[in-house]
Amino acid sequence: MASVTYHHIQKKFGDLTIIKDLNIEVQDKEFLVLVGPSGCGKTTALRLLAGLEEITGGEITIGDRVVNDVAPKDRDIAMVFQSYALYPHLSVFDNMAFGLKLRKTPKEEIKRRVNEAAEILGIVELLDRKPRQLSGGQRQRVAVGRAIVREPKVFLFDEPLSNLDAKLRVQMRAEISKLHQRLKTTFIYVTHDQTEAMTMATRIAVINKGDLQQLDTPQNLYDHPNNLFVAGFIGSPAMNFFPAKIVKTGDKFIVDTGDFQVQIPASRVGAYKDSVGKDVVLGLRPENIHDPEFAPQNISAQSVVAKVDVTELMGNETLLYLVSGKNSFVARVDPRSKLRVGNSPQMVFDMDNFHIFDAVTEKAIR
Repeated sequence: MASVTYHHIQKKFGDLTIIKDLNIEVQDKEFLVLVGPSGCGKTTALRLLAGLEEITGGEITIGDRVVNDVAPKDRDIAMVFQSYALYPHLSVFDNMAFGLKLRKTPKEEIKRRVNEAAEILGIVELLDRKPRQLSGGQRQRVAVGRAIVREPKVFLFDEPLSNLDAKLRVQMRAEISKLHQRLKTTFIYVTHDQTEAMTMATRIAVINKGDLQQLDTPQNLYDHPNNLFVAGFIGSPAMNFFPAKIVKTGDKFIVDTGDFQVQIPASRVGAYKDSVGKDVVLGLRPENIHDPEFAPQNISAQSVVAKVDVTELMGNETLLYLVSGKNSFVARVDPRSKLRVGNSPQMVFDMDNFHIFDAVTEKAIR
């Protein structure tokens, strides 16, 4: 059993509170990603689980055992760090075997585990090399292999791909996901890169300023963010936000930003009747704002005049940076779009996929 539970965890450094009251249940064999901006407390949460930091308050359990006072070496976890932390004078084989030798594991068992891990990671031909003879991606594989040979209950990853170039990061993301499927062990992975989180996780815990904002599957986080922070953090480019008020005109409910107005579809007005007259924030993702020439059929379309400020032609898509009055926003449109800088089209807002947040509490109104 390799479940992990953070129960009312607090961490302070002097008068500075890093983690306020963290409650997370990580299921057996789950791939949980802790994500958030730098300084939010995600790495500290990982280090508390590893035993590298002392808990200020609360309990951490691995399986059925409370590990608050258990030494790191006895917690049956293995950690992969941002830096590879390989011994430069040792071969790849000896780097991977180092921890097992300290535990006085029999030589034949060490050889079996190292060769098996090297086979999984595709680094068998590198076992006799020194770290200086390896590329960044190969060194990261060795660091992961050193963790695999431990055969731990829980793998901990602390931003392991941040030192790699973009192409190698994509490749290693896939490798780590395949590794999780193969080992069928609990993975807890820390990153500030929401793309890594979305592509790898079973569930994502979004953390900000030491508080858990939302814990859910990647798709639910994307489709149903609980608040402005989660909505803006998950997704690239980020969700567009428009300060506004909800007003009622006859039997119509309108979101009025001051520069433009869009109507709420009749099927969704029920959730917003109590918000008429209140300050709100309208949220709309870039892919839900369309070039009028290529707007999908059968959507609740609302037209908004905006000026094209910048274009980014990506090949498979085009990003338009637009301005409407005081509002700046981004649209992800069809790559065939002919819109260019200086054009002022009537952009199509898909009001089947909008979000409304309370401007004061920043919580989603549903």
